[in-house]
Amino acid sequence: MIQGTSSSVGKSVLVAALCRIFARRGLKVAPFKAQNMALNSFVTSAGEEMGRAQAVQAAAAGRAPEVEMNPVLLKPEGNSRSQVVLMGKPWKTLSAGEYYACREVLWGSVVASYEKLASENDLVLVEGAGSPAEINLKKHEIVNMRVARTFGCPVLLAGDIDRGGVFASLVGTLALLDEEERALVKGFLINKFRGDVKLLEPGLDMLSGLTEGRPVLGVVPWLKNLAVAQEDSVWLEERTAGDSSGGVDIAVIKLPRISNYDDFDPLALEERVSLRFVERPEDLGHPAAVILPGSKTTLKDLAWLRSSGFDGLIAALALAGGSVVGVCGGYQMLGRRISDPLGVEDPASEESGLGLLPVETVFEPAKETTLSRGRTIPSSESPASGFLAQPFDVEGYEIHMGRSVLPDGARPLLRFEDGRVDGAVSAGGHVWGTYLHGIFDNGPFRTAWLRSLGWKGKESPLSFAQVRNQAFDRLADEVEAALNMELLERIIGL
Repeated sequence: MIQGTSSSVGKSVLVAALCRIFARRGLKVAPFKAQNMALNSFVTSAGEEMGRAQAVQAAAAGRAPEVEMNPVLLKPEGNSRSQVVLMGKPWKTLSAGEYYACREVLWGSVVASYEKLASENDLVLVEGAGSPAEINLKKHEIVNMRVARTFGCPVLLAGDIDRGGVFASLVGTLALLDEEERALVKGFLINKFRGDVKLLEPGLDMLSGLTEGRPVLGVVPWLKNLAVAQEDSVWLEERTAGDSSGGVDIAVIKLPRISNYDDFDPLALEERVSLRFVERPEDLGHPAAVILPGSKTTLKDLAWLRSSGFDGLIAALALAGGSVVGVCGGYQMLGRRISDPLGVEDPASEESGLGLLPVETVFEPAKETTLSRGRTIPSSESPASGFLAQPFDVEGYEIHMGRSVLPDGARPLLRFEDGRVDGAVSAGGHVWGTYLHGIFDNGPFRTAWLRSLGWKGKESPLSFAQVRNQAFDRLADEVEAALNMELLERIIGL
């Protein structure tokens, strides 16, 4: 089990690396995180929703994601409330206090999920959440030391040296654990190191001396441009505003309740593309394209969009012929009207959208969670212009609680294999939206859209899935070289 001194120390990426390392050695490996709090989520082939990080870790292990890898997913909705997704399905929306009162019900699913994975795999690699030393929350937690104690997981404690204070964080975290918990911590990992590791060695020796001889199993270097999906809000903060001088400028509006922002990783990895997350209108500038991403609470984020003044700037960009794109909740916002007659998000309400697409959305209690494949609708079926004049095969996944309807004569973006149409395109083709998460993973579609923005970069011969697979190998190579693998295997019991 990998636990950390805090959020954003790299637990998810380290587990992904270990998944690939041991899978390459011929082991059947499964990742596991009892409880994940994130607005980035994924859909399994069975239509079950789970944390995006565990889906990425499963891919690193060469596995299809299974909901047992993340039985409890918390999706924050603001005001200290979260939607609880239990075993892939929406369960309840609870306050923090209500959630803690239900923890034993959730714990039953955690135990059953772990035991299933353990019975079917050679190795289960467990990820903790935040820090195990949050002493005000320890009696309620179901994701850190309770998991380690129950299943006898040896623990490696990871710290982020780049943010400073790593030795104090490691020693202090260990000190705040009780005796039984400390006995499970077998060593440390130091992550995100820049510089000469020899200069760090005296500190490593002193750390071991201060912690009853616990070893540092490795110092993992700072790794740039990993192409491994991130889900932590701290990482997103580091991407906010950004630099618009790197080629084609694309601005993603950083909604207060933004979800699935890894949809845009393929754009960020392209040469001569500057992808920025923008939360202040004064930082928007004059990008070639603006993207409205997914949102956990679409109506609230639409209200924020208006109150902040982004709505007028986006309308002006569209009027000037700039590209405006909406994905999932962002697609709903681009329409004419959003109705919530049953109070799915909040008390029943109805709001006008930005009016850039001729679509009306009604929220419904049932959540659509499915893997979907289809093709953009070419000009032979619906007159189009620009990059949509030819069809592109696309695939991805849907996670939404709204049903969007186009009036007669309006142009959908694509048709799924099951016959459903999805999305909408404006008359000039510059504004479009879709429910399909992962649409930019599809290389020919992504390239054609970027070309329509004036992009002059070189098209990669690899699909984004191939790029990410290569990134897993690179990550595994770097981490394996940094770790004392012989000692790690002894700790694991291999």
